[in-house]
Amino acid sequence: MSIDRAGLPFIGGPLLLVLLFLVVRRPVLAGLCLALAGCMALFFRDPERRVPPGDDLVVSPADGRVMVAGAAEPGLAPPGEWQQVSIFLSPFDVHVNRVPFGGRVTRVDHRPGRFLPAYRAESGRDNERTEIWVERDGTVIVARQVVGVLARRVVCRLREGATPATGDRYGLMKFGSRMDVFVPPDATLGVSAGDRVRGGETPIARLATRSGRVERR
Repeated sequence: MSIDRAGLPFIGGPLLLVLLFLVVRRPVLAGLCLALAGCMALFFRDPERRVPPGDDLVVSPADGRVMVAGAAEPGLAPPGEWQQVSIFLSPFDVHVNRVPFGGRVTRVDHRPGRFLPAYRAESGRDNERTEIWVERDGTVIVARQVVGVLARRVVCRLREGATPATGDRYGLMKFGSRMDVFVPPDATLGVSAGDRVRGGETPIARLATRSGRVERR
């Protein structure tokens, strides 16, 4: 299992303190710093995932528990008609985020905001967040990284014009957060509130198809 590069300062800092405390013969403090480095390594872990086959599938962009699965909550969705799947990530979940639907990135928006608890509905509207819009064959999916009380930094490594595949890694959120995914209203959702999902592996929606292809909208 690899470690996301964003975690290297959080792991390396405590390890340097371990060496310092060993030099000055403070084994208890060295042990605490070693434990902290281990916790940071666990948080920034980046396991491999098996992306399910199917051009019509939208996969979960993150590990966590589904909070919302259904009609988009008023005031939270982008303009237009959408269905919404919202996922809460605890500090113990894998925080590396994956592209829910492969295609061309048409927009990447970062919006500053508040740091409300990520499980509160209004956090998707009021908190700091980064949003990507991915289009393929006329179908658009929106994925939104939302910070929380502990997660005050969003890492998004995609840029407009990029063409990621479904399940590709594209960033992470640090220390507890939320992911919102918006899919077309005629998509069939594959999850319900309370379900556990795995980023890059769990299908959360199946897009409407025509003759085996994603329907052009």
